[in-house]
Amino acid sequence: MDLQLQGKTAFVAASTGGLGRAIAEALGAEGANVVVTGRRGDVAEQIAAGLPSGVGIELDVTDAASRAAALEKATHIFGPIDILVINGPGPRPGTAADSTAADVADSFERLVAPGQDLVSRVLPGMRERGSGRIVAVGSSGIVSPIPNLSSSNMGRAALAGYLKTLAAEVAVDGVTVNLVLPGRIATDRVAQLDAAQAERQGIDPAEARARSEETIPAGRYGDPSEFGAAAAFLCSAQAAYITGVALRVDGGLVRTL
Repeated sequence: MDLQLQGKTAFVAASTGGLGRAIAEALGAEGANVVVTGRRGDVAEQIAAGLPSGVGIELDVTDAASRAAALEKATHIFGPIDILVINGPGPRPGTAADSTAADVADSFERLVAPGQDLVSRVLPGMRERGSGRIVAVGSSGIVSPIPNLSSSNMGRAALAGYLKTLAAEVAVDGVTVNLVLPGRIATDRVAQLDAAQAERQGIDPAEARARSEETIPAGRYGDPSEFGAAAAFLCSAQAAYITGVALRVDGGLVRTL
């Protein structure tokens, strides 16, 4: 299927690794001009150099000035942003009972404020042109809160609520707004969570992963490329009538429709 992304400009936040990189590579393979971003500017440049059409820009997604500068540079190089992928670092693990006011603030500053700010900067142009795609990397914790990830569950649910509200407001303008929710995808972040779980239980990290895989109907962790492909489809011309949805890419992990 030709996703009709040739010549479209995609700004992918936090895309020097993990799920963000997988999305950037999927969009690049479909012919989009991809803006790869991350705090490691040199890594962003290296990844972009391997794409058919890409540029690497340093970005600290939690810093407003950095967000503004990165978007300005991206539009100077490729023109208006057609596709915005919202992504960023998750808060530290922790229980709800032990959460603090600082945890609440950190969750908001990492997950909610950056997404809203990026949207506010690209949305006017999308609406004026009558076309745009906004896709956020979420978490299955939005549907079924994940134990020991209280701050992540809280922040990602708040972002999802904002984006769902936005989707209804801008659909008439040809702008779609969706989320992609990963289950257990084989990224460094998930490996870190497995290691933390192993330490709490006094087992080997490989055993922690094996136990986790047993809870997944597909019997394995997902490959980042599988997640990237799902996100790329939501950015496509064919997905013009899909908006306000949270698409799970989880191998059947969450047992609800």
